[in-house]
Amino acid sequence: MVNLSVKINKLKLATPVLVASGTFGCGEEFRDLIDLSKLGAVVTKTVTLTSRQGNPMPRTIETPCGLLNSIGLENEGINGFLKDKIPFLAGVPTKAIVSIAGDSPWEFEKLAEILDKCSAVDAIELNISCPNLGIRSLVLGHRLRYKHLTPYTYNLRPRLIAQDPKATYQVVKAARRKTKKTLITKLSPNVTDIVEIAQAAEKAGSDALSLINTIYGMSIDLDKRKPDLACVFGGLSGPAIKPIALYMVYQVAQKVKLPVIGMGGIMNAEDALEFILAGATAVAVGTANFINPRASIEIVEGIRQYLIKHKIKDIRELIGALKI
Repeated sequence: MVNLSVKINKLKLATPVLVASGTFGCGEEFRDLIDLSKLGAVVTKTVTLTSRQGNPMPRTIETPCGLLNSIGLENEGINGFLKDKIPFLAGVPTKAIVSIAGDSPWEFEKLAEILDKCSAVDAIELNISCPNLGIRSLVLGHRLRYKHLTPYTYNLRPRLIAQDPKATYQVVKAARRKTKKTLITKLSPNVTDIVEIAQAAEKAGSDALSLINTIYGMSIDLDKRKPDLACVFGGLSGPAIKPIALYMVYQVAQKVKLPVIGMGGIMNAEDALEFILAGATAVAVGTANFINPRASIEIVEGIRQYLIKHKIKDIRELIGALKI
């Protein structure tokens, strides 16, 4: 027998394997394919205060060792989420973490306040780092719309909250005021110093950190001589970003006292164990879900077998146990 349970602040997870936001829905599509109780938690697709249509098509393109997406946070808004998704989450046999995003501290605050009252929600993840918003900017206090631009003339990259330590602090602080649930802040790799951002989130009251989100990237169709994505650029995920994600998880784990949820190119148990050794308390599986719907629970079992093979009784013995 080995112990796979871990704690993210007061949130106890049966296993250290989660499924990343935007790759698993709320679990409805997967419930007949895998045993959801074997997951540490399900992280929902990001929800915003009002509904969003998302970016124009095409919004995804496969690249060597990765996937580019520019979905643009398409979702039904919090009212639709409460009506359509919360009933399912209430019966999910694992923890439910709801990912939220907004254009201002007030929107994050309002969403946190609403979800704080939902017993089906175990934790809230602040998505302050989505890089594929296209023409929708996350500049604090503004809702910029560049309606005069055609899909192929978008040349203004949104300024993300997670690219500014002060903005990060303001958003986390705002959400913290309105919820007692475990608060997780999702960080962006598209920064000069991710530790500075992590420390701002820690200071503002975040209970844990989730990293990394996707990396800015683009792809070009040579025949059309146009970008493959309608919004020109998007977020790159998959095996291609794993070394970067691993390095950033290691950096942050050395400098903050908060639990870290590592993600970025995790395709198998070996990848997951690398993140844990680098300092991650838990890991999240994303792109792998599109390739193999059973990837997450196969990773759980792979971790279990590794512990048995090496006669390790508790997964917590491996957290940050990298030998330098």
